[in-house]
Amino acid sequence: MIPEWLYFLFNPALLSRYGPKFIDGFIITFELVFIACSIGFFIGMLITFARLSNNRFLQYSAYAYVYFFRGSPLLAQLFLFYYGLGSMNNFWQQVGLWWFFQNAWYCCLFIFALNSAAYQSEIFKGSFLSVKIGQREASKALGLSRSVTFLRVILPQAMVLALRPLGNEFILMIKSSAIASLVTVYDLMGIAKLTYSRTFDFQVYVWAALIYLLIVEFIRRFVIFIENRLTRYLR
Repeated sequence: MIPEWLYFLFNPALLSRYGPKFIDGFIITFELVFIACSIGFFIGMLITFARLSNNRFLQYSAYAYVYFFRGSPLLAQLFLFYYGLGSMNNFWQQVGLWWFFQNAWYCCLFIFALNSAAYQSEIFKGSFLSVKIGQREASKALGLSRSVTFLRVILPQAMVLALRPLGNEFILMIKSSAIASLVTVYDLMGIAKLTYSRTFDFQVYVWAALIYLLIVEFIRRFVIFIENRLTRYLR
């Protein structure tokens, strides 16, 4: 016999009917964020190199990029891209890119990747600058080239320092990805909204919230596990 309070939150009939759809929404959410953050990782690294270079043009261009994507709301960026640029359907058809702009999932992926890249670049910049200058001087004294110094000395230490902030960025993107439902992407929140529109039962949002919490907790524990593995030599 199911307690009344539990039945109020987890209706078995409702769960059996719409539960599989929530699993599909979870998969779409995770795929979207994972791919976006992976692309953002490489773009963010390039932006970091530009920020730390001696070329003023690259510095200012990278700064402007980061300033825009960190300074404006992610929702506004998505709407500008999907509804703004997406409204130029005749132009995109002529250049052969309408297949991209008419697909809401691709648009979300593109904007999420660019937005994440801006935040990740700041994480990388801070982690690179946190590596003590003595490490570079010691590498130079040993006759190591700049590329070897970066790949073998600076980068490994910087990535360890950046691990937790990167985990936080991934968690923030998981939660921010809920706005994808506003442009017809049936991610986890999109499925919750669709289910609520058919059932008018608020418990579907409880399910979505619990799934988001489980994702966040998994990421948090995974980051801690990786960090402990990489820093064993410090203990």
